[in-house]
Amino acid sequence: MALDGIVTRAVVRELQTLVGTRIHKIHQPTDHDLVMQIRGGQTPGKLLISANPTYPRMHWTNQSFMNPLEAPMFCMLLRKYCEGGQIEEVLQIGTERIIHIRVRQRDELGDIALKTIVVELMGRHSNIILLDHATGTIHDGIHHVTPAISSYRIVMPGAAYTAPPEQGKTDPFAVQDETSFLAALERPLAQTKDDEEAPKPPSNLEQLLVAAFSGVSPLLAREIVHRGGASGATDAPDAESGKAVWPVYQSMMAEFAAHRYSPNIVEPGESGQPRKSVFSVAPLTHLAHGNAQTFDSISGCLEAYYGDKAERDTVKQRVSDLIRFLQNERNKNAKKIEKLQETLVEASGADKYRILGELLTTYMHQFQRGDASVEVINYYDEEQKPVAIALDPQLSPSENAQRYFKRYTKHKNSLEAVAVQMQQAREEIVYLDALLQQLESASLADIDEIREELVEQGYLRDRAKRGAKKRKNAKPALLCYTSSEGIPIYVGKNNTQNDFLTNKTAGPNETWLHTKDIPGSHVVIRATEFGNATLEEAAMLAAHYSQARSSSLVPVDYTLIRYVKKPSGAKPGFVIYDHQKTLFITPDEQRIKSWPSVTK
Repeated sequence: MALDGIVTRAVVRELQTLVGTRIHKIHQPTDHDLVMQIRGGQTPGKLLISANPTYPRMHWTNQSFMNPLEAPMFCMLLRKYCEGGQIEEVLQIGTERIIHIRVRQRDELGDIALKTIVVELMGRHSNIILLDHATGTIHDGIHHVTPAISSYRIVMPGAAYTAPPEQGKTDPFAVQDETSFLAALERPLAQTKDDEEAPKPPSNLEQLLVAAFSGVSPLLAREIVHRGGASGATDAPDAESGKAVWPVYQSMMAEFAAHRYSPNIVEPGESGQPRKSVFSVAPLTHLAHGNAQTFDSISGCLEAYYGDKAERDTVKQRVSDLIRFLQNERNKNAKKIEKLQETLVEASGADKYRILGELLTTYMHQFQRGDASVEVINYYDEEQKPVAIALDPQLSPSENAQRYFKRYTKHKNSLEAVAVQMQQAREEIVYLDALLQQLESASLADIDEIREELVEQGYLRDRAKRGAKKRKNAKPALLCYTSSEGIPIYVGKNNTQNDFLTNKTAGPNETWLHTKDIPGSHVVIRATEFGNATLEEAAMLAAHYSQARSSSLVPVDYTLIRYVKKPSGAKPGFVIYDHQKTLFITPDEQRIKSWPSVTK
């Protein structure tokens, strides 16, 4: 579900605690997102404002973000005009997905300056715009809208701010009785009759509710229709069906008007409904078969719903080039193995050239220079059959024999070389598969470490500017879970972290886990004594952070760190181990999400 006007109303209500606080720091970790550190008031913390075209949102957050070394221009502008400023007002424009934040700050001369941060949470048209409050002039926007993109409104420095066009819908809180409710429902139908160029009229009650009332999403309309007992998804809308849902609509809007919200997320249940997870600020009774999770705050709900999705989306954009490169390298090695296999088959017949050379040496008196071939008895054959041997007419009998011996030596030597090259290619594929698996669960911080590793291994060129200092952590951050027994379990999510965890952090008597013959993360139980519950949870983490995360009964090996060794010259993340035992585990993603975890 997209964030609608009713959810925006709940967000703005929760963010009233911002009034009177100060903006301490402003960061822009991505092209779409802003993070403001708020101080003062009852609830200081981090405020996330995102104009992500897929996941627009605004809420308190506990997430950690990787900030660029150099702040983008829009971030620098916000710092100039808003950092240190006091938030005076947070308001929603009607029931639209538009929020205004008014900030008071003293400028360089000590004069009071009022700025307005406009947050437009409208899907692919989402934007964050900084305005001069007095004149309505745009200082800048996180996304520019040029005249070539839109002739209606321009979002460029110096332009006058124009609000998004109104949709002509009824304010859902302005409807006080059944008559005005039914009249509001009639309006979209009347508009489509009078205007031939108008969009197709609503074909059912759900669509009619969305078309009639501002801020009502299809999900909320479906819930209203369900509670009213009307078949809104199939029948054409009429007065009777509208009357059936009026009491439900009135009751629900009264709850929202009084700011009584029930933030919740519903995950797909056993019946497959809903088809994907959805969230709302009202209980979704029409999704009774789904798995519902309730939250104390709308920020907690939005963070749980959008957090992973938004980060995964950003990660996908950042790693698309890496994935393409690694897949190409993997395909090259797979083709190399095929060609080497053909060479191996050809070289496996090396003995026949030795035999032909020895036969020519034995029967050298039967042919001479200029002969194109000679037929001799093959005394290596049990039946003593004759064999025709091709000759080079320009060579002497002795030179023809030596030519076959050289072929024999060449093919014999190639067998060893091909075997070495095939082993190297197979190891290369294993390494590349491990990197591809790591990118599947990588965070933004993990991507940089993987990219640096590829530069160090000679796969990629260093994109850093000449003379620029590399910011490379001597101590990579590790993901740490706490087991149900209170034992810390560490997970390395890429080769840099795996090497650091296994070879430098873990003690010799601590337990190391890894999926058996499957690319995956190194997992270490940071204790010498623990119960079966901790072992089972660590094994589940090893299975989850592996290529077999969607499989069942995944084999996971475990042994003590003292039995894990890194061979000299081995690629990053590669180890050998012994004294292992194997257990089989089925990963449970929902269960893993419920475990406490931090990055250390």
